[in-house]
Amino acid sequence: MTASLRLPLFVGSLVMLVACGAQTEPPSAEETTVEPTPSASPAPGTDAVGSAVGDLASTLAVDPASVEVVSVEEVTWRDGSRGCAQPGMAYTQALIDGSRITLRADGRTYEYHSGGGRPPTRCEKPTE
Repeated sequence: MTASLRLPLFVGSLVMLVACGAQTEPPSAEETTVEPTPSASPAPGTDAVGSAVGDLASTLAVDPASVEVVSVEEVTWRDGSRGCAQPGMAYTQALIDGSRITLRADGRTYEYHSGGGRPPTRCEKPTE
């Protein structure tokens, strides 16, 4: 067989193999499983707020009912510091979805930051 005949036969065979392989049936509903994925950060208004309120109440030794939720907002932090960078620390340089929870107790305002799968933590000196 000459080289000029082999190439079209090879290409034709390759097309047939690809076409046959593409005729698979999609999985049935019973075969399809969706694994739950952990949320990168708690959505505002969920357990994150309760966790922050509980932590602040415990820290200040006050009744959780006396802690006022001023605001809860979804944010995208610039890096792994979650808007609470500490001097001398290195942080992941990636955008982190999270939340900023602002609370008030005893006349003072406190910020809690969450994101990157980490629970809300109090941020003494917010950097963003």
